Amino acid sequence: MSNTLTINKSKYLEEILINLKQKNQNQPEFIQAAQEILKSAEPVILKREKEYRQLGLLERLIEPERVITFRVPWVDDNGRVQVNRGYRVQFNSAIGPYKGGLRFHESVNLSVMKFLAFEQVFKNALTGLPMGGAKGGSDFDPKGKSDNEIMRFCQSFMNELQMHIGSNVDIPAGDIGVGAREIGYLFGQYKKVKGAFEAGALTGKGLEYGGSLARKEATGHGLIYFMREMLQDNKLDLRGKTAVISGSGNVAIYALEKAVEYGVKVIAMSDSNGCIYDKNGIDIETIKLIKENLRGRIKTYTQHISSAEYYENGDIVPPLYRIKADIVLPCATQNDINLECAKVIFKNGTIAVGEGANMPTTTEAVNYLIENGVLFAPAKAANAGGVATSCLEMAQNSMRYFWSYKEVDQKLDVIMTKIYSRCKEAAYEYGLENNICAGANISSFRKVARAMRAQGIV
Repeated sequence: MSNTLTINKSKYLEEILINLKQKNQNQPEFIQAAQEILKSAEPVILKREKEYRQLGLLERLIEPERVITFRVPWVDDNGRVQVNRGYRVQFNSAIGPYKGGLRFHESVNLSVMKFLAFEQVFKNALTGLPMGGAKGGSDFDPKGKSDNEIMRFCQSFMNELQMHIGSNVDIPAGDIGVGAREIGYLFGQYKKVKGAFEAGALTGKGLEYGGSLARKEATGHGLIYFMREMLQDNKLDLRGKTAVISGSGNVAIYALEKAVEYGVKVIAMSDSNGCIYDKNGIDIETIKLIKENLRGRIKTYTQHISSAEYYENGDIVPPLYRIKADIVLPCATQNDINLECAKVIFKNGTIAVGEGANMPTTTEAVNYLIENGVLFAPAKAANAGGVATSCLEMAQNSMRYFWSYKEVDQKLDVIMTKIYSRCKEAAYEYGLENNICAGANISSFRKVARAMRAQGIV
């Protein structure tokens, strides 16, 4: 069997892709995400081309149901008024209320928000849970800001966002730049404005006020559960393997934690400035101290661990990807692995790549890795553990009851195992053995398309 499939071309899809580029000329990230999913789903589209055209299904699928932009004025510690731009892209609610995180980072713009929301639609569909897709955030960067500045920004941001969310409408969560501190400020303002304690309106909350055990760890842990399934399916084992992880945020830290539990030696991690290499294996407690308690740069790891080395970024291929490892886990941000990185990763003998971040690998790099036999776990499947556990948090809020850490983690393990099975089954159905990326796109596309067909032209 092959990892690629030669098929007839859909004229309808060709028209849609041309229209996509024309209408979204200044949105490269969104175009990239939409093209990737639609091209993978072409064999499905061909089977129902006439019906989909009559329903305008693809036209509706690539157009958000609602895009909200707003100003966010706040006062810094020097008394100066600052103004940022806020976003919420509610992309598709065919299978449930909108669900997706909030990102606070200087790189946030409409293209990034639309790409993340579009990906979220299909990621949520793969979980098997009743959630639509959305994403939001702001070009505000929490780094270097005081707690009071972050609080004032979050309160201003929520003053507008609260009009567009709710437990049966749209349920935001955290993402890059939005952790437990930010969620707390956001929820506090939501509660004050609404005059009611609606726990299910946000997820990623603190345990003291409606959060779920295992939510913080879920995306990273879920990534490793997915990698375990993929390797086992190919008669391989995590134990004894080496790995490198890009990023050092929440996803990366807990991917490290779970990988070590499974006997993986993680020898390198990174941030936006460079990477650390420790031949003895990265120490999880030291990383947690630096990133969660001290909020420091990863470079300071070398001050705590004498065997560690630090390498600055600067080349088209970051030093992290030049380090030989069996497994590569990109857990930082989009388009982190380009084609040149992919070539180095393959040359290093890497057997598997698992996306912990959203679209961290360019389309060219994904194709190169798959065509050269590297096992590839796509983000919409492999990092779905976070949103899946957010849905479990919503369920607990609705029940006014809380599961133990073990119960939530077991449910997460089952969900990730089922996601892998769905991806594999869809890939095999269309003759794409081991192309889990195509399988994820086909499986999720079919579910969303069926729901849209059933609900009419809305």
